[in-house]
Amino acid sequence: MEWIDRLNRAVEYLEGHLERPDLAEAAKIACCSPYHFQRMFSYLAGVPLKEYIRRRRMTRAAADLRAGEKVLNVALRYGYDSPTAFNRAFQAVHGAAPSLAKQDGVKLKAFPRIRFKFVLKGDTEMEYQIVSRGEFRIVGFRTPLTMDAEESFQMVPRFWAEVGQR
Repeated sequence: MEWIDRLNRAVEYLEGHLERPDLAEAAKIACCSPYHFQRMFSYLAGVPLKEYIRRRRMTRAAADLRAGEKVLNVALRYGYDSPTAFNRAFQAVHGAAPSLAKQDGVKLKAFPRIRFKFVLKGDTEMEYQIVSRGEFRIVGFRTPLTMDAEESFQMVPRFWAEVGQR
């Protein structure tokens, strides 16, 4: 289970560096390339790595705002160049403007830290049958993908929609 421990240590690193995370360093901790780290994380967590980081940043940003910090300071801390960009991102996650986060009764969302754990199940019976088939040919479509997992997650559904129309 060493690989699960490495993934959890990489997440621990990201949590400690949410303000300016270095994905290459996190991948190094997980003992894999940045590309494979993003793919593994997305597959296991069910959310792209960059989206997880964005949600965790917005969770912390909401807590910082509730503690009385200024919107501009929080925006800059979490890597936004302008309060406008931060405002858009904050509203997309929380459904409320950052300036309202300080008010009582405003509902905000919290996205907890991810922890990976391995659970092995196999107590149910499965029937199977091996069938021999003759030769056959498989024909398909392909498209080049980038090294950015989040971008690829957007490109693949578009590709399938395109292929489905042919």
